[in-house]
Amino acid sequence: MNNSTPTAIHRADYQPPGYTIETVHLEFELDASATRVRSAMQVRRRGASSDLVLNGSDLGVVAVRMDGRTLSASEYALEPAVEPDTLTIHSVPERACIEIETDINPASNTVLEGLYLSSGNYCTQCEAEGFRRITWYPDRPDVMARFTVKITADKSHCPVLLCNGNQTDSGDLEDGRHWVLWEDPWPKPSYLFALVAGDLAHINESFTTASGRVVDLAIYVEPHNIDKCDHAMASLRNAMRWDEQRFGLEYDLDRYMIVAVDDFNMGAMENKGLNVFNSRYVLANQATATDSDFLGIESVVAHEYFHNWTGNRVTCRDWFQLSLKEGLTVFRDQEFSADQHSRAVKRIEDVRVLRARQFPEDAGPMAHPVRPDSYIEINNFYTMTIYEKGAEVIRMMHTILGPERFRAGIDLYFERHDGQAVTCEDFVLCMEAASQVDLSQFRLWYSQSGTPRLEVHDHYDAEQQRYTLTVKQSLVPTREQPNPAPMHIPLSVSLLSRNGQPLPLATQHAATNATADEGEGEGDAVKVLHVTDAEQHIVFNDISARPVPSLLRGFTAPVILSYTYGLEDLAFLLTHETDSFNRWEAGQRLLTRVIENADDTHLIPAIDALGNVLVDSNIDSAYRAELLRLPTIEAIAEHHEVFDVDRLDASRQAVQRRIALALEEKFAAWTDNDSAFAVDTASIGRRTLANVALDYLARLDDWLPHLRLRFEQADNMTDQLASLRLLLDFDRDSGDEYLQAFYRRWRDQKLVIDKWFSIQATARMPDVTARVEALLAHDEFNLRNPNRVRSLLGAFSVGNPVAFHHVDGRGYRLLARQIVQLDDINPQVAARLTEPLTRWYRMNTERQQQMKLSLQLIAGKKSLSKDVFEVVNRALDR
Repeated sequence: MNNSTPTAIHRADYQPPGYTIETVHLEFELDASATRVRSAMQVRRRGASSDLVLNGSDLGVVAVRMDGRTLSASEYALEPAVEPDTLTIHSVPERACIEIETDINPASNTVLEGLYLSSGNYCTQCEAEGFRRITWYPDRPDVMARFTVKITADKSHCPVLLCNGNQTDSGDLEDGRHWVLWEDPWPKPSYLFALVAGDLAHINESFTTASGRVVDLAIYVEPHNIDKCDHAMASLRNAMRWDEQRFGLEYDLDRYMIVAVDDFNMGAMENKGLNVFNSRYVLANQATATDSDFLGIESVVAHEYFHNWTGNRVTCRDWFQLSLKEGLTVFRDQEFSADQHSRAVKRIEDVRVLRARQFPEDAGPMAHPVRPDSYIEINNFYTMTIYEKGAEVIRMMHTILGPERFRAGIDLYFERHDGQAVTCEDFVLCMEAASQVDLSQFRLWYSQSGTPRLEVHDHYDAEQQRYTLTVKQSLVPTREQPNPAPMHIPLSVSLLSRNGQPLPLATQHAATNATADEGEGEGDAVKVLHVTDAEQHIVFNDISARPVPSLLRGFTAPVILSYTYGLEDLAFLLTHETDSFNRWEAGQRLLTRVIENADDTHLIPAIDALGNVLVDSNIDSAYRAELLRLPTIEAIAEHHEVFDVDRLDASRQAVQRRIALALEEKFAAWTDNDSAFAVDTASIGRRTLANVALDYLARLDDWLPHLRLRFEQADNMTDQLASLRLLLDFDRDSGDEYLQAFYRRWRDQKLVIDKWFSIQATARMPDVTARVEALLAHDEFNLRNPNRVRSLLGAFSVGNPVAFHHVDGRGYRLLARQIVQLDDINPQVAARLTEPLTRWYRMNTERQQQMKLSLQLIAGKKSLSKDVFEVVNRALDR
């Protein structure tokens, strides 16, 4: 590489801040290219040094004052060449008022951190370190202050001026400008600061809390999108009520506001009282949004609201503790969605995402513990490990402690730490104190990286009527972790008789320090085994015949489970398993075997089992759809050292056609959905099942006219988009015709055009890479808009493995060239786009070479951002 190596930050080097900030008063005079920012900080020394060190990024200084006196240049040091940029004010007394004036240029801010413009509206994004692009400040999460903010702007251009907290005053000025004063009564770190200003419309509702307080709710959007806010508002109200009922947590301000913007690096941001959202997680109606969009909005709205307590009222001491707020809040939003819809389907969806994205991360060059030990760029650590694996760590605590003791731990957490910046260890200590359960070994989930593997063997002694499970756990050693220790893994187990009945396990006993608890609400039929040693033997007595084991029920731990089921056992479990997750898991294992060994010996039992699923009257539509879906080739590849993408894809396509031919009549029975459109569990389930059935039937030529008619007559985006996707894959001429019709109809809807880009990037057409290249030059493509980048380049590299991994490397080179361009515009998005190239070691030799060459192309860029540098360097250093 031709870049100097950026400096890594280490958790072990943490030092408390030398000064605390008690209050901050900010004044903004908004201008697109020259916004003046004035800050007044009341500071108090807490360390020995009298130097106050402030962070900045791309900032100058107009003036610096201390206690009303303008400082000379010798009284402070501006160091823009260090990382991060610093402004050091010398000889600051124990208490002082520090005033700083800066000028910033929102219009030129393409990195979308700090204050920037989105569709002509002012917007901020300060997590993790964006506030330092606004003003000089100790920009770290353990510095918490009370903010008041005055915003002044031209009233005709910015009739709406929003900030954190409660609006306390406002007024008009003679020159056509106006001002609004906001006060946030709760201390917060700078990453939770938010400001939005512009020409926005809004909808209003109110919410009465459990204690009788009335909270004003508002969602702000561009005026032409005002008809797409109702679902987000309903989701917010549902989340507020759920949090009161499940965790006893009420909202604590007079107002709660959401703003939707088109240009946003993340999904949304939980700024205190003023959540800023990527528009894709707010805007939805029947015509423009799919069911997945509706569900995603509900989940993200809830997630950001839940942060009001798990993240805002109690925040992180430092960024190494990021999962303290994100893992806990993901667990909370998962539980909310499970209660709103199907708990079985939600668990399947969450585990599918975990396996598809977090498990590979655990095995790749960006692997890190849930609580990392070091980083170069913190934005690179907003990862699936922090979020999804972090949520699984919280879920395991819930399993180990049980719901009542877990809730007691949550209550104690807020009692001890409300208004503080704390650590993951503080959270675990609260769980221990409230439950009297020792979690010493469990803490390894925070400090060890990688996905544990559980290897299970069994033995049945017919004479003694004794059934023994031998469980071995292992974790792959790494350079940073040469001797990983055994983890505390909760393993939920049941034993099924050959007639499908769960056996009573009251006489179970465990050797080698293994312990067991009853499964939640399942009595003696289910035991949660506490696997704590490298090898354990669990003995079940009084078992009259060899059972079929049901292992890791509900996916009680984020592990890879290895147990050799026979084909008959998998088909049996797909029909008789009493745990909804394990029934689905059995089906996935069975279908994986079929795709890996595409012969009648494997295929016939699978067809019979799927036929039973199609006619089982006890299964709801959403869960039936999950049982019928084939595993992706990426999911199958996780069982192999080398990802043989072409072979697996060809086999999967052939198997899906064979199943469609065998079960055509039964699939056909689920393709019609004549009920009126609604966004409820049953309606979404019916549409999902119909589209899964059609995904099979599209492989049969007789069904193509049905798909064309379905596209033409669809009254919702879910069915229209599903039909278009299948037509592009299996009816190329009609597919292109309908694709253009789709574009003409929706060209004025940005989020729908994102779908138009994605559906082409993920299509099975032979020239898809050339099409993606052409779409980069399309008038609607904009490399500065993260949603558009993800909809085309992200969809191609992640959602189209066959095209992306073309053996000649064309897909890799296309992506690498765009990353080089994007790095100068938005390094955070560029770094995330680099991740598909980092798994080169999973491919065959020829593809490995092509992927490494593409990584080296990126590494050779002059002035490579530290965001992309870290990802590429770790990938090439593997």
